Amino acid sequence: MAQHKQITHQAENLKKDLVTWRRRFHKHPELSFNEYNTSSFVEEKLNKIEGMKVETGVAGTTSVLGTLSSGKGPTIAVRADMDALPIREQSKEKYVSQNKGVMHACGHDAHTAILLGVANVLGEMYQQGNIQGTVKLLFQAAEENPDSRGNTGSKYIVSEKVLEEADAAFALHMCPWLEAGKAQLNAGYSMANNDMFKGTITGKGGHGAYPQQSWDPIWMTGPVMQSLYGIVARRISPLKAGVVTVGKIHSGTSTNVIPEKVEIEGTIRSYDPQVQQFLTDKVKQAFAVADSLDGKSKVEITHGEPALQNNAEVIGWLKQTIQDIYPDFSIYEEPYGLGSEDFSYVTQHMPGAMFFLGCKIEGDKERDLHTSDFDIDEACLPYGVSILAETALRYLDGTYTLKNKKKQSDKAEKSQQKQK
Repeated sequence: MAQHKQITHQAENLKKDLVTWRRRFHKHPELSFNEYNTSSFVEEKLNKIEGMKVETGVAGTTSVLGTLSSGKGPTIAVRADMDALPIREQSKEKYVSQNKGVMHACGHDAHTAILLGVANVLGEMYQQGNIQGTVKLLFQAAEENPDSRGNTGSKYIVSEKVLEEADAAFALHMCPWLEAGKAQLNAGYSMANNDMFKGTITGKGGHGAYPQQSWDPIWMTGPVMQSLYGIVARRISPLKAGVVTVGKIHSGTSTNVIPEKVEIEGTIRSYDPQVQQFLTDKVKQAFAVADSLDGKSKVEITHGEPALQNNAEVIGWLKQTIQDIYPDFSIYEEPYGLGSEDFSYVTQHMPGAMFFLGCKIEGDKERDLHTSDFDIDEACLPYGVSILAETALRYLDGTYTLKNKKKQSDKAEKSQQKQK
């Protein structure tokens, strides 16, 4: 109990710094794989913590890894993402983005500030001799957008085995639909597989005044669209999570010209691998409708981040920590939606979990993730520090244990090979 009070007290004492750090990151956002200023600031702050080993350029990216270790003992990892989004911010706050067209619209500024707070709290515990084992603090690059190879930061972290020594890993995410003092947790599938499709329907172009001499791909697009939107509506059980959404249609150059082809792009979201495969197959079949109308269709499916599957034991630790150190917190136990999160690559390979921490400004309008007016209630920052730091310490001192520490690499590799 004394340790609980010490952790929360330390976190509250850091609030001024947490706010300052978060606003600095918010004011100077950087896109995926370009977090040079952010990682440099993180490196500077970590190097001021006695006993902290700092590695930069981790996994060939702008990721930063801080390690505190007393030698033998268990190893735990805590992760935060650092990148921003290509969104132009609409805000009158003093900390509005100074990088035109780039914005922290998903809370990664808060995630990074919180993990810096965790580093400082655990640094004090280390100096007091209260770190029994090793804690790895990963400031990850590029969660939002992949590079030219189609990889995000977490995929490189996993492929380069950066967290291979860790027994488990956990993280948090800002939650704009819950106020500060509330949290959402879920065991099992919690965020979606992120799959994308790009299809083309090809016909025969011609003059708009003589449609009989052409074979109109725009006309063929109608039945294809009906098929696409009917997949989830009529073919997926309401008890299963699944989404097929068309986000882009492009065709034509003039009002009196029938184009030769139509391009359609969209996203496929799911939790369950069987539903993922079913949706993928049905999207291909939907485009094939154009072939039955004497057109030609082609569709490519690209698999992005896998579904985030929270380990039940690790999510249980986080829940227990919240209940113990913040007994007045409201806890909601349900999946986080059909957004995607590249921390899922980590949870494929080792026991891990992510929870959502309430950040909605009380009495304010809805400020959804990935929107130009996104902002948070900074009262949530010390809460995040306390929960992550306390959970890490409880694993290191043996309060929390894992029944099965076996890595899940083989299973994850088979899953990735199947997707390819």
